[in-house]
Amino acid sequence: MWRRSFSNGVSLTRTLKDKKWDALVIGGGHNGLIAAAYLARGGLSVAVLERRHVIGGAAVTEELIPGFKFSRCSYLQSLLRPSVIRELELKKHGLKLLKPIATSFTPCLDGLYLLLGFDDQQNNSEISKFSKRDADTYPRYENELSKFCKIMDFLLDSPPPEALHGDLSFHDLLRDKMQKSVFWARCLRHVLSLGQKDLVDFMDILLSPTTKILNKWFESDVLKATVAADAITGSMASIHAPGSGYVLLHHVMGETDGDRNLWSHVEGGMGSVSLAISKAATKAGAHILVNTEVSQIMIGDSGEVDGVLLVDGTRVHSSFVLSNATPYKTFMGVTKINVAVDKLPQFHCCKSSQLEVGPHHTATVHIGCESMEEIGSACQDAWNGLPSRRPVMEMTIPSSLDKTISPPGKHVVSLFTQYTPYKPSDGSWEDPTYRESYAQKCFSLIDEYAPGFSSSVIGYDLLTPPDLEREFGLTGNLTSQPETCGNIFHGAMGLDSLFLMRPVKGWSGYRTPVRGLYLCGSGSHPGGGVMGAPGRNAAHVVLQDFKKQSR
Repeated sequence: MWRRSFSNGVSLTRTLKDKKWDALVIGGGHNGLIAAAYLARGGLSVAVLERRHVIGGAAVTEELIPGFKFSRCSYLQSLLRPSVIRELELKKHGLKLLKPIATSFTPCLDGLYLLLGFDDQQNNSEISKFSKRDADTYPRYENELSKFCKIMDFLLDSPPPEALHGDLSFHDLLRDKMQKSVFWARCLRHVLSLGQKDLVDFMDILLSPTTKILNKWFESDVLKATVAADAITGSMASIHAPGSGYVLLHHVMGETDGDRNLWSHVEGGMGSVSLAISKAATKAGAHILVNTEVSQIMIGDSGEVDGVLLVDGTRVHSSFVLSNATPYKTFMGVTKINVAVDKLPQFHCCKSSQLEVGPHHTATVHIGCESMEEIGSACQDAWNGLPSRRPVMEMTIPSSLDKTISPPGKHVVSLFTQYTPYKPSDGSWEDPTYRESYAQKCFSLIDEYAPGFSSSVIGYDLLTPPDLEREFGLTGNLTSQPETCGNIFHGAMGLDSLFLMRPVKGWSGYRTPVRGLYLCGSGSHPGGGVMGAPGRNAAHVVLQDFKKQSR
């Protein structure tokens, strides 16, 4: 559809070739689209080049089974920066967020369950089923994490104060020192506002294992495992690993319409996020092209970027190139299963004869998360080269709130399963029988909590680590260490790969050693999830360099 946006019948190739663009964006994922929107709003001529037939990258909706529309990779929205939603007017461009009735549901095999939501009194009652002490402690835990959101917001929305490289004029050096002074002054104000005790607690969360943090706060294994599920999402990191507690913070700093730690569904699936961003970008003047694969970046004789070479041999010239592709080339840890079912899953612990949607159906359902030991065992299996014998799963049922993505009476179920090695030692993801056995293992585990789930399956879409890499370019760190290999954040979210260290030391500010080439994807600061901060921040850096170049 994007090719038809070019007027006067001029061919795609001719349109690209016949002008020198100010900026080209490689990859039409949400960060690339956001970068293009800000650049076009800043007056630059911009073209987005997307390899696939559809825009959105990991934030995409596809109808793979007739009548069922799947959010194939990302599946919930919370991290998208409020500044992006506001500045690009995404709600005017069709973004509609659907808030769940409850936030978290953990069924237990013994017939109990933990259902958390927005009512503090109800949460207290639910947690009291497992521990009265934890019920009283839980609000203080949430308040503790909320204290750190302001400083995290500041860091997320700011480009890192990276050192400049190359020959610089006195004016450039002076301006750079002033910008860094302003950044560190603001950062210091946030730090001082915390006070010493809160600052020590903040550092404790950043540096400690998830187990240490949660054992300090809670005694109930069900509550600890439910909360810990946030710290393992999309990672091969053990909950016992130092620094794993940071991702707890990463997942509570999101929001929906000003409400913190609220993960929403998106009407029409996650592709609607990308569609709204693309509308904002095209309105600003950006051109977006699909089925347009880049084979390499062209470097001129001066060592500066000169554009890109497409796989069909077309040379497209530009002054700037922004890469939304990941900086590394391996992926392991996660398998996503999108399932079409003919009825709503019924959990035996809820003992309801009603087939209507309940609050628990709208929540994130934690399967295999009854204890920290279960999570640890699932992770250890993968470290031993095997898919988890009892996978840890996040189940969401977006059709419980969104009636546009499935036929009446039928439902879409999203399963985010862990842990799955990129190259399992007992088989291959290329083997259809091996793939089927893993899917059935997951379905059978769900049957233990929701009898009859397996028989309700109409069809499914299985995306193993190699599939995610091949289809969407989702990759992780190029390293031999499993704990830092591959996650949904385009690279590990450990402390050694954050802020001034992301993606590598010395190049955290979106610029690269090649003049005119920038990174704008989740592999750059502040990291992954459907956040948009890397695209927004990178665009501001490019606009700054463009103005300097134009002087």
